[in-house]
Amino acid sequence: MVAIGTSDLDIFPLALGGNTFGWTSDEAASFEILDAFTAGGGNFVDTADSYSAFADGNSGGESETIIGTWTTARGNRDDVVIATKVSQHPEFRGLAPDNIRAAADASLTRLQTDRIDVYYAHYDDDKTPLVESLAAFDDLVTAGKVRYVAISNYTPARVREWLELAKENGFAAPIALQPHYNLVARRDFEGELQKLAVEHDLGVFPYFSLAAGFLTGKYRTRQDLTGKQRERLTTGYFSDAGLDVVQGLREIAESRSAEISSVALAWLLARPGVTAPIASASRISQLPALLDAPALALTSQEVEKLTVLSDAVA
Repeated sequence: MVAIGTSDLDIFPLALGGNTFGWTSDEAASFEILDAFTAGGGNFVDTADSYSAFADGNSGGESETIIGTWTTARGNRDDVVIATKVSQHPEFRGLAPDNIRAAADASLTRLQTDRIDVYYAHYDDDKTPLVESLAAFDDLVTAGKVRYVAISNYTPARVREWLELAKENGFAAPIALQPHYNLVARRDFEGELQKLAVEHDLGVFPYFSLAAGFLTGKYRTRQDLTGKQRERLTTGYFSDAGLDVVQGLREIAESRSAEISSVALAWLLARPGVTAPIASASRISQLPALLDAPALALTSQEVEKLTVLSDAVA
């Protein structure tokens, strides 16, 4: 178990992404995945109020609703750490104070709980003064509706501004960052954002940690993706250099009798500042490889091999 930043939240170092719930996994399949995840030692579930408004026929909030129904049915709310996000739900866009408060209440209702453990600003909102958004987040913490606040998809400059404003005004300080980060997408995190995370002891939870399935090795050509539900998300990762990374993962996986996805996640866990990758599953059969990653300690040579292959992607 690892702590999230400076908080008192202890989690298994692999977060289960809830973006598939209500999209590629119906309620029954989602319950199976959640049951298996917790049975395997997992306890941190990451979602957003907008999941999965991007899917045909959905309006947003489907993932939260399934998670809330599951925790209520299992009676295990106190055993699970839940993170969700605000700013992208079709009915609650942006980070105006009133919107943050209303979106939080809507999330609490869907999650069937009295508190959100980690509440992220999903995307920056340059139309609202940052200090006003931070005051609204702080009010939620004071009210007990949110335990901790966190930041997703912000530039290093805006993260630094957030940290400074929180300190100046006595607001609840953020405990975590959620960047886009994996072996074929390193630019957003490495550098200034990574430095800030380490300097301020922020937990780091990379999303798209398996590049929307590309780093599982199951897609060898673009044609393999045609007609698949993840086609739009995964296509952008394809390149000759990216396929070389996958081949490197495959070689290490074979030598360690591990799954390719386990190795990709283990590489992330070896990176400075990373607390736990976020990975999702549409089927219960995909879970063992995810849960195995924290115990797979790569050698320095294996990490270097993958890093060099990854360098060529940029």
